[in-house]
Amino acid sequence: MEATALSVIAAACGGILVCGDGAQAVSSVSKDTRTLQAGDLYWALQGDNFDGHDFMAEAFEAGALAAVVSRDTPAVAKNFPLIRVDDTLIALQRLAGWHRQRLKAKVICLTGSNGKTSTKDFTASVAATRFSVTKTQGNFNNHIGLPLTILSACSSDEVAVWEIGMNQPGEIEPLARLARPDIGVITNVGVAHIEFFDSCEAIAREKGMLGHVLSPEALLILPAYDPFTPSLVAQSKARLVLAGSPEAVRAEKVQPSLHGLDFQLVERETRAYVHLPVAGEHMVRNALLAVEVGRALGLSLDECASGLAATKLSGQRLASSEVRGVTMIDDTYNANPDSMEAALHALHELPGVQRRLAVLGHMGELGSYADEGYRRVGRAAGATMDILIAVGPEAGLMVEEASGCSACDVRPVADAAEAVRLLLQLARPGDAVVVKGSRAARMERVVEGFA
Repeated sequence: MEATALSVIAAACGGILVCGDGAQAVSSVSKDTRTLQAGDLYWALQGDNFDGHDFMAEAFEAGALAAVVSRDTPAVAKNFPLIRVDDTLIALQRLAGWHRQRLKAKVICLTGSNGKTSTKDFTASVAATRFSVTKTQGNFNNHIGLPLTILSACSSDEVAVWEIGMNQPGEIEPLARLARPDIGVITNVGVAHIEFFDSCEAIAREKGMLGHVLSPEALLILPAYDPFTPSLVAQSKARLVLAGSPEAVRAEKVQPSLHGLDFQLVERETRAYVHLPVAGEHMVRNALLAVEVGRALGLSLDECASGLAATKLSGQRLASSEVRGVTMIDDTYNANPDSMEAALHALHELPGVQRRLAVLGHMGELGSYADEGYRRVGRAAGATMDILIAVGPEAGLMVEEASGCSACDVRPVADAAEAVRLLLQLARPGDAVVVKGSRAARMERVVEGFA
């Protein structure tokens, strides 16, 4: 956001400047005093377990230039500028909507059960071969994160690549309407967050709301071969591209390696060689979605290939490193049965590996699907891994299924600390290890402990 006067911000978010100089200007917004920078506008959000108004003194000490509040707070300094609103969250969303109208950037919004962040990173890197790009940072993709992401964009940005996430019904549509995308991308439909939905069909309807809000002039990009693609198509009036179909860009001659994936992009008679710096053939599908965005932006196939090769994926998403001769694949950002199976197959595809080990932990938000989900992962691990270290009491059904395969050595452990000790004993040079689990399981401690 360019420097904007507090009086303008107050009007845009539906508030009143009750104290301070309205001519003072801010260019960034912060909701967290731990990361707030001098000159930021502090936004006192409230949640079930926190109230930003309680941290006004910390915000002032950190250098906040002003604050947006919805109730009286103890004075932190004479004439410290305050904007008063009825509801700080609604006000934040209003300000983001006002700012979105001023942006000239072409906006790409992505959602999906799996692969949102990697597809976002691929797309942003492809677009950056020619354009100035802003993108979602971290997991800022919900009703708070998206407004803050929009507000971080500025007038010089030519392309904006924004994630839209959800874990409850009714969340996608308002976020998509706030973002007003020119191009929508849905990576897939799976069982992530199925605890809060009746079925995968219900998840598809929710994800499909991104396509539903697109105008007929906008573009919707979908994977050609996802089983839910026909239902997603039916929800949208936008122009359509099916990535990977014979009529679109497709991938041929895919070759996994210890350092990523090599393949060719093919579009009619044109070909471009790609090195994708990440494991897992499922990542090729995500890359094709990004390429279709690039083509819609006017990029050549060679430019798209160059952008894919330059991608720096967000942390803990199939990040590969070598530790004492062992290939360590860190995929600990989050987990559900679909992404667990994808990570296992990514490791299974790696050539030149002595043994393949998986350290797998808790999967969250599965609800009544949990038993089947753990059994699915157990069967996949038993069929693809030499050794499975199953972490935590929830992994019992995973252990039971994997143990049915005599080729897999299954080792249940109580927690991440025990997993580290066992992994240090078992792993040897030439092996490859994948570590994965939901955020609550903090499986990154296994990666850190092995380093």
